[in-house]
Amino acid sequence: MSLSRQMGLLTLSATGICSMLGAAINIIPFTLQRNVPGIGPYILPAFLLAAVPAMLAALAYAVLASAMPRAGGSYVYASRALHPYLGFVASFSQWFGVCVAIGVVSYVLVPFLRDIATALSMDTLAVMLERGPVRLSISFAFLWLFVGINLRGIKSYAHTLIPLMFLMFALGSVVIVSGLLFDQQDFAAGLGRLDGAVVTPVSPPPLGLGPLLAASAILFSSFIGFDSIAQAGGEARNPSRNMPLAIGIAVASVGTFYMLFTAAVYHVVPWYFIAERALTQDLTAPGLLGYVLSPGWTVAIVGGAAVALINDLPAMLLSVSRLMFAWAEDGIFPKAVAAVNDRWHTPHVALVVSGLMASATILGSHVAGDFFLGVDILATALMVSFILMCLGVLALPRRNRHLAGEIRFLRNRSGQIALGVAGSVTISVFLVSHLLKDLRADLPAWYFHSTVWWLVVMAVGSGVFAFQWIRMRRVGVDLEARFAALPPE
Repeated sequence: MSLSRQMGLLTLSATGICSMLGAAINIIPFTLQRNVPGIGPYILPAFLLAAVPAMLAALAYAVLASAMPRAGGSYVYASRALHPYLGFVASFSQWFGVCVAIGVVSYVLVPFLRDIATALSMDTLAVMLERGPVRLSISFAFLWLFVGINLRGIKSYAHTLIPLMFLMFALGSVVIVSGLLFDQQDFAAGLGRLDGAVVTPVSPPPLGLGPLLAASAILFSSFIGFDSIAQAGGEARNPSRNMPLAIGIAVASVGTFYMLFTAAVYHVVPWYFIAERALTQDLTAPGLLGYVLSPGWTVAIVGGAAVALINDLPAMLLSVSRLMFAWAEDGIFPKAVAAVNDRWHTPHVALVVSGLMASATILGSHVAGDFFLGVDILATALMVSFILMCLGVLALPRRNRHLAGEIRFLRNRSGQIALGVAGSVTISVFLVSHLLKDLRADLPAWYFHSTVWWLVVMAVGSGVFAFQWIRMRRVGVDLEARFAALPPE
C-alpha cells in the first residue's frame, strides 16, 4: 500500500500557509523591540530584508520539488542532490525541532483560551484553565485530535485545515482594518482613559546595519514553514506544477499578511511606546489594540491567534510524519515506519511516533516551564536545511544528471546557479547571526543554549545513520543505485 496523490493546489498552499502563519505574528514584531534594542520604527524594513532569503529558499525548494516530487521532500532533495548523510542528519534535526514545536504549540494554546475566557468575563473558566492537570489534558486532547484527523487521510486533513485557514485570515484582518480606522491620537486617548498615562514622543534612532540584520534574522524564522509543502510531495496532484506554485502562493500571501498586520499595529501604537513597555512586559497585538478596540473585537484578535496556533498542528504533523516515512522507505529507519494504512493511505506508524515525541515535549514544557529552546533548535535546523536546498540546486546536475533533467521550474542553468549562490550565501549570513546571538546570550548554564542541543541532535542522527548505513551495506544493498533514484511511488 502506498500514499495517494489527493492533495490539490489549495490544500498544498494551506499546508504551507498554516505552517508559517502561527500566533507569533501577534508577539514577535513587538517583543523584538526588547530583543534588538535600536530597531525602533524599522520593523517593516527588517521584515522586507528577512523576506529576501526566504524567497530564495522557496525558489530552491520549488526547483527541486518539480524534479523530485516525493514524500519527505527536503530529505529526498538533499540525499539525491548532495549525499544521503547530509539529507538525513539535517532532516533528523528538523524532525526533532518540528516535533518539539508541535508540543509547544499544543501547550501554549491553552493560555490563549484562558485569555478569551477572561475577556468574556468567564472568570471561573479562566481560573480552571490555569490548573496544571486541566492544561495538560487540553494540550494532549488538541494534539491527538489532529493526529487522528491526519490518520483519517488527506480529505479529512483538507476539510479541517482549509476552513481554519480562512477563519484565521478573517479574524486576523480585524487587526489590519483597525489600523485603517484608528490612529495614534486614538491610542493616546485610550491610554489616558484606561491607564492614566501619556505618550511622550521620541526621535527615531538612525537605521543601523547591526540592529537591522539582528532583527531580520529573528523575523526570518516567521517564513520557515513552507518546507511542509515539500514533505507532502508524495501526495500532491500534478506535483511538478502544483508544488512550486503552492510554495510561491504560501510565501507571497503570508509575507503580505505579515507586512499589513505589523504595519497596522504600528500605525495605531507608537513604536516608542512599544519599545518602552517591551522592556518590562511581554506585549501582544490584542493587548496593544485593546486601548482602542472594544472587548468584543479584542476577543476576535485573541481568537485569531488561537486559530493560527491550532492551524499549525495538522500541517506540522503531516510534515514530520512524511520525513519518517521517507527515511524508512530508504532503509535508514525500520521498514515498519513506512507502513501505510490500507483504508486511509496515511503513514500511521510515523504519525503515531511523531505524536508521541510531541507528547513528551508537552510534558517537558509543563515540568520545566521553558519551551523556547526547542523553537530555537527548529530555527537552526531549518536554516541548515534551506542552505542545503540551495547547494542542492547547484550540485544536482553534476551528481544526478537524470533527475536534473526532470526539473520543470527555472530550467535555465544560469538562473539556477545565481539562485543557488545567492540563497546559500544570504541564508548562511542569517544562520551565523542566529548562532552568534545564541552563543553570546547570557544564560544560567551551557545547556540553555540551543546551538549545543542542535549539535547533540545532529550527533544522535549521525549515529543512527552510521548504524543503518553499515547494516544496509552488510546485507548487500546497492547504496549508490538506491540513492541515485527516487523512492518508488
